[in-house]
Order: sequence, then structure tokens, then C-alpha cells
Amino acid sequence: MYEPTDPVKTQAELMSLFVEMHPSQVNKVVDRLDDHLCAWIARTTFVSIASCDAKGHMDVSPKGDPAGFIKVLDDKTLVVPDRIGNQRADTFLNVLENPRVGMMLVVPKRKEVVRINGTAVIVRDPELLDMTVLNGHRPDLALLVRVEEAFFHCGKAMIRSAMWQPEKWGSIEGLPTYAEALKDHGAMETPLDEIEARMAYNESDRLY
Repeated sequence: MYEPTDPVKTQAELMSLFVEMHPSQVNKVVDRLDDHLCAWIARTTFVSIASCDAKGHMDVSPKGDPAGFIKVLDDKTLVVPDRIGNQRADTFLNVLENPRVGMMLVVPKRKEVVRINGTAVIVRDPELLDMTVLNGHRPDLALLVRVEEAFFHCGKAMIRSAMWQPEKWGSIEGLPTYAEALKDHGAMETPLDEIEARMAYNESDRLY
């Protein structure tokens, strides 16, 4: 296992490397959802939600749907529906132990992202679930997030990654399929072609 030779150990050491931060980068953080943030949320199609259990074990879970799937209830509250997935319930289990969450919201073709931090509650209020019906599917649960911090994050990461520039994307040839990774990591005895067929079915018939 690699051992670092020059770790940063103090806040003073760390902040000595960040001397050029513009005041706007501190002041841009707001504590509620204004018109700019609501407009972004309405166009968001992908969000990553970070959560942590009581022992400090972290998880980041992806959520994706057509634009508008995240519902803004008021300037401090939003709702993210739970769709059919891997049934692990990682985020939900963490929230039961520690309600703090962080979110990164992505709008296709935009290089910036929005970050939201706050606390979450697992809800099954009928009126909230009815708001998030999609393709006839009404979720059993949703995550209600109370916003404490929200801000726009600049586009440097998206620019460097060429996220929205397919002509700059690298080849995916040689990457393991999801089924190959699942079979090996899960020590599954099921033939690979059966797992591949199951994954194809999940993507075509079990989105909602």
C-alpha cells in the first residue's frame, strides 16, 4: 500500500496554497433557492447525492431522469424521487443515521454545475409522490432535502474533461462491461451471457 511522503496535515498548510481565492467565491454561497437556482434545477437531468453514515462511511449515488424530475417545494426545500434501481438503499440507510447530504446537479451542455448542501428526510407523503410520477411509475419513496447552502460551481472541470465534446472523448474499447464486472466482483456462477441479457432487460424494461 502506498504511503505518502509529504501529506498536508494542518489547515494553515492547506490554505497557504489557496491564496488567490476571489471574494466572490466565498460570497456566492446562498442559503435558499432563488430564481437562478430554481431555473437550473428545472433543467437538471443528473444529480449525484453524497451521504455518510454515523461511522463516517461515505457514499455517492447517481440519480437521473428527464429535466424537471427534481421538484422545488419552496425556497428551502426540494424533493428527489426514488426510481427502480439496485435496491441497495445506500443513501436512505445513511440518511437514517446521518441526515446531512451534498448534491451536484448537472445540466447537459452546460459546463458549470450547481452544488447544494443540507439535510435530508426520507418521505412517502402521497402528495409528494404524486408530483413525481413518470411514465406511469409512482415512486414508493422520495428524498426531501432542506437547503442550507447552494452555489454555482465554475466550469473548469467540465472543460478539462471535455464532457460535452464527443470529438475529444477517448475510446471505450477494452473496458469491462457491467456484466463482466458484476460476475467477477460478485463471484457469480451464472453464465456471462445470461447476466448480459439481464442487464439489457434492466436498461430497456426496468427504468420505471
